[in-house]
Amino acid sequence: MHPVRKQRLIVVLFVVAFSSAAVGLVAYALRGNINLFFPPAEVAAGKAPVGQPIRVGGMVAEGSVNRSDNSLAVKFDITDFSATVPVVYEGILPDLFDEGQGAVASGQLSAAGVLQASEVLAKHDENYM
Repeated sequence: MHPVRKQRLIVVLFVVAFSSAAVGLVAYALRGNINLFFPPAEVAAGKAPVGQPIRVGGMVAEGSVNRSDNSLAVKFDITDFSATVPVVYEGILPDLFDEGQGAVASGQLSAAGVLQASEVLAKHDENYM
């Protein structure tokens, strides 16, 4: 093989190997930041992973909000009117959070099917009042 071709082949192989390693490292780093969205029906059906970060969205069930008297702990249910998911959250809830309103809770699902939320977002409609 001609020395110039051999040198080009080595450079091309080095670039391909380096690019593959870079893409692999980026994919590995982003893997931990993936936060999948599941409706309550899929969580109740067992399709949501246990112990991994997920988001569950739907409506806050009427009469389900229970606030602790001596801490910021709140228990409530998120429903899509076909299934409900119990959520436990400790922290300050958004101003728009209320029963019958839309909400998205981010956290980890326990083996018992309870979402241990680390963040709760309130959704609102597009109508100005």
